[in-house]
Amino acid sequence: MPQKRRSQSWTELKQAGNECFRAGQYGEAVNLYSQSIQLLEKSGQKNKEDLGILYSNRAASYLKDGNCSECIKDCTTSLELVPFGFKALLRRASAYEALERYRQAYVDYKTVLQIDCNVPAAHDGVNRMTKALTDIDGSSWREKLPPIPTVPMSVKESLAQAASSAPSPQQNSVIDNKKKAPGPEAAKKAKALKEEGNAFVKKGEHKKAVEKYTQSLGQDPTEVTTYTNRALCYLSLKMYKEAISDCDEALRLDSANIKAFYRRAQANKELKKKKSAIEDLNSVLKIESNNMAAQKLLQEVQKMK
Repeated sequence: MPQKRRSQSWTELKQAGNECFRAGQYGEAVNLYSQSIQLLEKSGQKNKEDLGILYSNRAASYLKDGNCSECIKDCTTSLELVPFGFKALLRRASAYEALERYRQAYVDYKTVLQIDCNVPAAHDGVNRMTKALTDIDGSSWREKLPPIPTVPMSVKESLAQAASSAPSPQQNSVIDNKKKAPGPEAAKKAKALKEEGNAFVKKGEHKKAVEKYTQSLGQDPTEVTTYTNRALCYLSLKMYKEAISDCDEALRLDSANIKAFYRRAQANKELKKKKSAIEDLNSVLKIESNNMAAQKLLQEVQKMK
């Protein structure tokens, strides 16, 4: 008789979801996280932190798949389970921004900065929302904001630490810059190596440029432009998966980086991933509506079979 297949535990389902997320299989990741949530809730354990992470992870999958409404619902549930959850706030802010709900996005980005003031994605988000709201409401835009919650000091300390150490499948999750930021000497070396890489790019020597950028990132793994520069080289070398990986890393550090979205779209186009390429180009045009290169590439991708 055939052996009965062993039931998977909620942790195994979560891990499988993480693997699907990393592989870009966001719909399957949603399915696996949903099964994990159901199993954990039925178990009677109902650990709030574990459930909060699962909802936040599923929200990340929804966000990547362009389902911003479901992302917001899951982030809100996660935040009810674990108030001021760092990653859930960032993901909900991104979803609000994509839906042009700029006031709510501003509040979430500002709340993140109360937890950790060294988050580039949150700073950039606040700047974008400030500009958008000023354009809409003029100088009185602050008067129309929902109240911004005050994060208790004890929560700031514990959540900032958790945000830096907890594993997550989310490409757009925030890197802990305090932990990874280089010292002055390393930053100087990184800059010099990056400039050497730039010089090789100008000569068309992309393999040598990749080597220099890789060495530079070894000194400073928080420099966004080094990732996008190396992605450009990978595109020239037809190493499209590597280009996507670098763009993912750049977007973890800066969730609105136009070059990262555009170059990832180029790589996705070459890999025949039409839907992903269109999503990335739409992200570019949300940030910079008159970007001619993105408009042209979008037309080319839309014609793909």
